[in-house]
Formats: sequence, C-alpha cells, structure tokens
Amino acid sequence: MSDATHDAHAEHHPTWSTYWKVATILTVITVIEVWCYYLPSFVATSYFVPTLLILSAVKFAIVVLFYMHLKYDARLYRALFTGPFLVAMATIIVLMFLFGKFAIHLSLLT
Repeated sequence: MSDATHDAHAEHHPTWSTYWKVATILTVITVIEVWCYYLPSFVATSYFVPTLLILSAVKFAIVVLFYMHLKYDARLYRALFTGPFLVAMATIIVLMFLFGKFAIHLSLLT
C-alpha cells in the first residue's frame, strides 16, 4: 500500500477519543434499558417492548457505524448492508403488528 493510500485511510479513521465517546453513549443507552426493565409500571405498558427495540436498534446502528467502520467505508458497502437491513426491519415491524405488539385500537381511529 502506498503512503498516499495509507494517509487517506488514516485520515478517515476515528481516534481513541471517538471510541471513548461511542462507548460512553452505548453505556448510557444500556443503563436506560436496564432502568426501564426495573420500572414495573413501565413494563406493564404496551410501550415497553417497542422502547427496548428502538434503544437496541440505536445501539446496533452505533456499533455498526463506528466499531465495524461502516461509517468510513465506501458507499457500496453501506448500501449492501443498509438495503437488507431495512428489509429485515420492515419485516420485524410487520410481524409485531401481526402478533399484537403494536396493536392498533379501532376505537382510536373513529
């Protein structure tokens, strides 16, 4: 690998400070998830599962973007990852509607 190629790659590589900030954000999100679990009044609501799924999705995106370096890769790799991921997320959401995790109450629509 030439020096110019190596310098261009190193220019876009995150520093230890970035990794530290990302780790802190992931820790805060995990603390929020655990805190939600220990609130019996929140666990009993229909918002519990979707909240945990959203927080988990955010953590997943952060890990993929920073620790798997997808944020710094070529657009082709991002597209090859993001396309199937969006299809999978749409499938999960449809299944959640189908099995009642996101129940649409007809009384709210009228």
